[in-house]
Amino acid sequence: MATEFHFPDVGEGIHEGEIVKWLVKEGDRVQEHQPLVQVETDKAIVELPSPTTGTVLRLHKAMGAVVKVGEILATIGDVGEVQKEERAIPVIPQRPEVVKEQQKSREKTTEIKALFAVRALAKQLNVDLAGLQGTGLDGSVTEADVRAAAKKTVVPEKGPTLAFEEFGKILRIPLRGMRKVIAKNMVLSMQKIPHVTHADVADVTALWDLRLQYKEKAEAQGFSLTFLPFVIKAVTIALKAHPFLNASLDEEKNEIVVKQYCNIGVAVDTSDGLLVPVLKNADHLSIFHTAKQLEALAEKASNRELALDDVRGGSFTITNIGSIGGTFFTPIINYPECAILGTGKIREQPVVLEGKIVVRKVMPLSLSFDHRILDGAKAARFLNDVIKHLENPSEMLMDAE
Repeated sequence: MATEFHFPDVGEGIHEGEIVKWLVKEGDRVQEHQPLVQVETDKAIVELPSPTTGTVLRLHKAMGAVVKVGEILATIGDVGEVQKEERAIPVIPQRPEVVKEQQKSREKTTEIKALFAVRALAKQLNVDLAGLQGTGLDGSVTEADVRAAAKKTVVPEKGPTLAFEEFGKILRIPLRGMRKVIAKNMVLSMQKIPHVTHADVADVTALWDLRLQYKEKAEAQGFSLTFLPFVIKAVTIALKAHPFLNASLDEEKNEIVVKQYCNIGVAVDTSDGLLVPVLKNADHLSIFHTAKQLEALAEKASNRELALDDVRGGSFTITNIGSIGGTFFTPIINYPECAILGTGKIREQPVVLEGKIVVRKVMPLSLSFDHRILDGAKAARFLNDVIKHLENPSEMLMDAE
């Protein structure tokens, strides 16, 4: 009996995904647990494995299609099961003239084996099925055959379109993929959380010098040492003293959930949009180990190779615009967390130090927090501690390696 493979509930509140790539085609023999398809969710691109061993009888969704949890992705079974199902459909007697008409129609298509969905796709792409050599079961034409004939690898999507309005020409761009996911998450966060942003600066002159001192040592070990590992270390230390920044609100039970673990999400700017891989147990990592893991996660994010586990379980997020530019901004909290720290570009500024005006390197810091869980005073004390550690970096580097 054929097995229907449904889009599973992968957790983390994921309700739908977009098919990025089929790893098999109709007619392929697959083993249980063999990856079948890559689906992009609002967390990551995940590979879904086959629930059974058998032959791929039908792929129900095309690449680029949006599929909801519970919908059928593929049918897997033994060769011939689809034909058996078709023969099991009861035959309804027809009038003689109708039968004659149908016979003529069948005569034209008897040598073309293709499912209705394949025929519809061929019509959409202006592909003549009669000229195709099918690669499916018993020589049937598959969707992949049609796309190959049309010199396309995916179902055409609605692209940018030019239009005109009262004031002139406009370009309409469909909201899809990661941009659609980001938009949904941003709206969710702003609807759920009353945001407040507290801003301050850290004198990172000593940190600047310390990083330069250890930069070559890190490069010799095969990774780059940026300022971000120091920020993460300062945050993890401060979270120990201010645990309510490492929390979330359970609205259903009306409880504040204080996390006893410290998993730091780090926003990564990619060509597909903003992704947030999570550095697990960051409070137990040295500066060097943090830098190594950050580089590995950032590379996976850029190549869209993050696994679902790489983006789950965050308790606090850091976002950095300093490498691009800018000073203060209002980071949006990564729901359901209760706080996010944004770092701006380090600049040289005049500072009054012991009664004298001197030039120092200053890092702008912007902390957005959930005002349901935290008052401004608690947030300010937390950021004060973060600044204290950034301004005394040698203490954080004691366990560098």
